[in-house]
Amino acid sequence: MSEHLGQFVWYEWMGADLERAAEFYAHVAGWKVGDPGMASFPYKVASVDGYGVAGMLNTPAEAKGMPPCWTGYIAVENVDAAVAKLKTAGGQAMRAPWDIPNIGRVAVVADAQGAPFMLFRSAEGAQMPPAPPQGTPGLVGWRELHAADAKTAMGFYAGRFGWREDRQHEMGPMGVYRIFKIGDQEGGMWTKAPERPGPTWLFYFNVEAADAANARVVAKGGKAVNGPHQVPGGLFVTQCLDPEGAMFGLVAAKL
Repeated sequence: MSEHLGQFVWYEWMGADLERAAEFYAHVAGWKVGDPGMASFPYKVASVDGYGVAGMLNTPAEAKGMPPCWTGYIAVENVDAAVAKLKTAGGQAMRAPWDIPNIGRVAVVADAQGAPFMLFRSAEGAQMPPAPPQGTPGLVGWRELHAADAKTAMGFYAGRFGWREDRQHEMGPMGVYRIFKIGDQEGGMWTKAPERPGPTWLFYFNVEAADAANARVVAKGGKAVNGPHQVPGGLFVTQCLDPEGAMFGLVAAKL
């Protein structure tokens, strides 16, 4: 797992209607969604060409009241030590570390500005299979933090997980968009407008063509709320809401 340390290695949807969400995202992202046989509670795993991309579950009782959302898991060497280190930098431990049998150890945390995510350490002996090429449809193609202060947030994640700021894009009145890298994984951060909700992470799924994917979103009861817009590098991105209101993004090489 050492080559994945500091990277997002899993993504998880949580909401009220697991079956509807599974059908929606399978249609939009082209996933095969199946039941891994976790007897303790209903859980779905989405895959692309046999590679696990994301998990899906109904909101558990202990999280009752949370809005439907996507959350990312960041791989660390030691979850408990990472939680302690995060707290010294102003982050929050929202749920203490616990073990998932045969999977690994996890914790629910938030950065110093309140954006939630998960920490993860795989179980002893567990191996992560090689991922398909990064542009493969259905994979997460981009990770984006809507921060209260992107410059400060970049420092937080650099100090906790070894991320480095790779480059910047000037967005005029919207400020500076900061691109980070960790290994071969990239993402971005920007300072959100004060009236926008957050801070929060937004995850973009690769699709082949933006307009066709947007039509699939609408056909299954979701909304394309912003885009598609062309971004530096020539890709097209759209921000969407699923039928329950969970936000996600789409990224495509063409309209």
